[in-house]
Amino acid sequence: MYAGAAGMALVAVLIVAGLYLAHRAVAIASAPLTVLPFQSGWPPEEHALSRYHVRWYLATLLFLAFDVEMLFMYPWAVVVAQLGITAIVEMFIFLGSAFIAVLWAWREGALRWA
Repeated sequence: MYAGAAGMALVAVLIVAGLYLAHRAVAIASAPLTVLPFQSGWPPEEHALSRYHVRWYLATLLFLAFDVEMLFMYPWAVVVAQLGITAIVEMFIFLGSAFIAVLWAWREGALRWA
């Protein structure tokens, strides 16, 4: 009954194990994050997985908000002529809410880089 699913799971496990063993066979160093350079050939000054300052999280959220806004605006631009004034009113409501989000981010200091 579940032979197909079990077979696929076995194949997936074998592929992952094979890739893991292939990596172990061809790896240059045991700790590449501390040995290899990572920024255009410059030696690392800090660990590659070091923590970021909290202000970057606010900037990232702001970027994601505008990225999602663009995802909404592309299909809107295709159908705005067909839907008429209703689509325009909806877009202004949406842009107003995005503007409120920008004002909140500005108040929280997400746009301050120093």
